[in-house]
Amino acid sequence: MSAQIPDIIAPFVSDKARKYLDTVAKFVEEECIPADPVIDAQLGQGDARWDAHPKLIEDLKEKARSLGLWNLFLPAGHYKESPGFTNVEYGLMAEWLGRSKIASEATNCAAPDTGNMEVLAKYGNEAQKAEWLKPLMEGKIRSAFLMTEPYVASSDATNIELDIRQEGNEWVLNGRKWWSSGAGDKRCSIYIVMGKSDGSNKDVYKQQSIILVPANTPGIKIHRMLSVYGYDDAPHGHGEISFENVRVPLKNIVLGPGRGFEIVQGRLGPGRIHHAMRSIGAAERALDWMLMRINDPKKTPFGKKLKEHGVILEWVAKSRLEIDAARLIVLNAAVRMDKLGPKASLKEIAEAKILVPQMALTVIDRAVQAFGGAGVSQDTPLPASWASIRTLRLADGPDEVHLQQMGRNENKRGDAVTKRIQGQKVKTEQMLKQLGIAKAELGANIKPRL
Repeated sequence: MSAQIPDIIAPFVSDKARKYLDTVAKFVEEECIPADPVIDAQLGQGDARWDAHPKLIEDLKEKARSLGLWNLFLPAGHYKESPGFTNVEYGLMAEWLGRSKIASEATNCAAPDTGNMEVLAKYGNEAQKAEWLKPLMEGKIRSAFLMTEPYVASSDATNIELDIRQEGNEWVLNGRKWWSSGAGDKRCSIYIVMGKSDGSNKDVYKQQSIILVPANTPGIKIHRMLSVYGYDDAPHGHGEISFENVRVPLKNIVLGPGRGFEIVQGRLGPGRIHHAMRSIGAAERALDWMLMRINDPKKTPFGKKLKEHGVILEWVAKSRLEIDAARLIVLNAAVRMDKLGPKASLKEIAEAKILVPQMALTVIDRAVQAFGGAGVSQDTPLPASWASIRTLRLADGPDEVHLQQMGRNENKRGDAVTKRIQGQKVKTEQMLKQLGIAKAELGANIKPRL
């Protein structure tokens, strides 16, 4: 809530955003969290889950819209469609949305639609916005983002193989994608697809393009929906999809040929902040569940409440420390993005992207351990939360890629710091010489403490 905004971030949060933040928190706590298990029950079992769309979801959407909690994510100053919030302000709201499975969709702030709407708002032409952005922002349709491929190391996006060729007045697509987020939803109407349109270009970052492909285009086949540690994420899902001579008009290219890498980088920056803040929300909720469990008077292993066992309060303290520290890392990245944009904030975004999921997994795992057998069952939200966040260490670029890039950039300071340290050593030697102190005498009169 607004009263819990970190003091160092408070100057970056408007009065309007504070009011909305309180409204978001109330909506999530009182409406969405109680609805989560109900919606899961209404989805049912088996293949029917993919066609189900509980009315309760639409009821929550209507309630959210009546409260003004709609499309909160588009940052102010960058999009004319923005509701007026900065990355920092929406980040604080996203943390609350992350406490609930349904809250992001209920406010039309769910991935991959958020990133896809940003692509269309930032890079799409007016016709593309009218055809796809408008219904997405109205919540009438959903979308999917297709980038990762099963047969190449997609952690290096220059490996992308899906072929995009121009034939007459059409683009023809051939290839296969997987982890196509959102493809399972029967409301999914548009795929945003990254493929290789100019493999001979000497600049490997200009070989790719982004094409808008209606989901009902002939030649598209969804082969299967992928599970995450056994969770299928129905009806949203992550699909493995093939394209066989899929034809779309030339007008369906976004921004222009060879601009795919540029578009994807612009898309992923804000999305990583959203994921990170939602993960912090999930970690906060896990800590809440842990506190409830360790204070349960009916659960007294070895004659004591869990909170009376030494290690448990240490888990609580570490979790509080780690969550608060991670939040500051993410909000710092959001502040920099608001000031300088995603491209100038790559280091800060990478720090958040790497640190936060690892922190959240640790906190959730402690809560699981506190619950014992119940912690790994469907009786708590903890296993599903853990599984979902575990994917973030792979999504939007695996941790190792970001660490390698961060390490490479940090190492660029090597020559400068070496020069500075060597200069300091020279000055030390000069001072010793002036004072007539031999190097061998340094520390000679210091006696070790016993």
